[in-house]
Amino acid sequence: MLQPMRTKFRKAHKGRIHGVSKAGTELNFGQYGLKALEPDRVTARQIEAARRALTRHMKRAGQVWIRVYPDVPVSKKPLEVRMGSGKGSVELWVCRVKPGRILFEVDGISVELAKEALTLAAAKLPIKTRFVSRIAA
Repeated sequence: MLQPMRTKFRKAHKGRIHGVSKAGTELNFGQYGLKALEPDRVTARQIEAARRALTRHMKRAGQVWIRVYPDVPVSKKPLEVRMGSGKGSVELWVCRVKPGRILFEVDGISVELAKEALTLAAAKLPIKTRFVSRIAA
């Protein structure tokens, strides 16, 4: 699973996801991609599940690029623990995704196969997405 080797700080504030994505809104590597339409936090597990669904359907043909990286730690307290006594330990890693962000890119496969594979990957993610391509499809 994706997670940073080391970070400057162990724990992060929750924060809010405002506005639209400034970077990562264009296809840079592949011919086809999956673009986020709403803001949310995508976990490392969700990214990995989407990647597996994508590569399995493509049957090792073509190439896949993951354009998001989970670098925000999310802490949780154990079950049935009283309030207070500090912040919980880091449980998972997430990526804050804004609308317009490209999540995955694929290349070297047909349009139909790319659409099917990216639809399967999108089903694993908690946000609405759209299929995008360089070629008008």
